[in-house]
Amino acid sequence: MNNMILFGAFCAAAYVLQILLGLKQLKNFNVTYGQLRKLGRVAIGRRSGKIKSGTIVLFALNREGKVLAAKKMQGVTILARFKDMPAYIGQDIHYLDCYNPLVRQENKLLQIAIEDAREVFLRVEAGNYQDVPKYGSALDVTTNAKYLLSRFKYHFKKS
Repeated sequence: MNNMILFGAFCAAAYVLQILLGLKQLKNFNVTYGQLRKLGRVAIGRRSGKIKSGTIVLFALNREGKVLAAKKMQGVTILARFKDMPAYIGQDIHYLDCYNPLVRQENKLLQIAIEDAREVFLRVEAGNYQDVPKYGSALDVTTNAKYLLSRFKYHFKKS
């Protein structure tokens, strides 16, 4: 019985520590975002990771879409922090796709996050951006029903 109480206390302490470190990481994101926001518009790209490392990229942009500052956060744990990406400064975000040699030399997860930042920026620039979760739950009946209805309409419109 005494071991069970000790194990429960250890689990509770680990959970509280994880929450505190997660809040510290969130504060790091907010501070970094605030610094980049002072420079201009910020394009955010993400590649969430369940087992592999999650990746977030932030690009501070001028009016023409040139990168003024670039930062990335990549890691599996809550100890990951933002790091500078000086090679991207001066690049045009319109050309940061999978064919850009600068993007191609990055790891696959960072490439996906950079392309996501570019795609979101282009949608916002075009005026047709809607925040939609990348990965929805299979149990989300409303979203799945809307998707099936739109596919049904598309199929019959095509015929």
